[in-house]
Amino acid sequence: MVTSTMERVSTRCATPADRAAREAATRELMERRAASTDEGERQELLEQVVELNLEMAQGIARRFRGRGAEADDLEQVAYLGLVKAAHHYRLEADTPFIGFAIPTIRGEVKRYFRDCAWTVRIPRRLQEMQGTIATKLPELEQQLNREPTPAEIAEYLEVEVVEVEQALAAKGCFNVLSLDRPAEADAELTLADVVADDDDASIDQLETVEMLEPVLADLGERDRRILQLRFIEGWTQSEIGNDIGVSQMQVSRVLRRILDDLRDKLAPAQAAA
Repeated sequence: MVTSTMERVSTRCATPADRAAREAATRELMERRAASTDEGERQELLEQVVELNLEMAQGIARRFRGRGAEADDLEQVAYLGLVKAAHHYRLEADTPFIGFAIPTIRGEVKRYFRDCAWTVRIPRRLQEMQGTIATKLPELEQQLNREPTPAEIAEYLEVEVVEVEQALAAKGCFNVLSLDRPAEADAELTLADVVADDDDASIDQLETVEMLEPVLADLGERDRRILQLRFIEGWTQSEIGNDIGVSQMQVSRVLRRILDDLRDKLAPAQAAA
């Protein structure tokens, strides 16, 4: 029975052990789906994979809240990304499902913001200029102790005044919060609230940790210790060699092998982003 796998695994993961169990259960379902020739059973197994990993999609949707889109819409888009990830995941890639699914879901949410969340379509260059202005404007206001003029903004950003004027004129084209929702401090959101100039480092870090956990779990005890000493404790290669009883050159080769293996396993996930 398909449900037997689901009954053994919690869909709410609070620890690395929980996530490892979910990853193992997901792979089991995927292997059973690959071996099945019954389309009804294959669809049921795919639905079980999606249900098992809903928390992952919900978590990514939560990280994008407060940026001008309704929470329900974000969750639906994240679920769509999860379904796509389940459909396109390939067991032979030897990549953990979480490592493939997270970039796929996140990419789907980002595309929603970029392509669907504008009430009036404006050129991409103006969208990007709005984001730049919104990011840099507080710095300029602090320097001047007042609201800057379009010419001052243009000079600060080293762009043409007309570009700034056009971007400011297009302000408000992005979806604002519903009028029937409780009033908030700033209900008119700019592009910077949606797609910043740089990716959110905290989101990247959380997702990287989640993607790496099942991959790192496959490493041997010595390899994990070498990674911990080098990248967490900050030891030199010579210090690590003295600790584990090998030369600095051997430590260098082992590190290169470990990192190459991790990179190979995560490469398909990055390509899906």
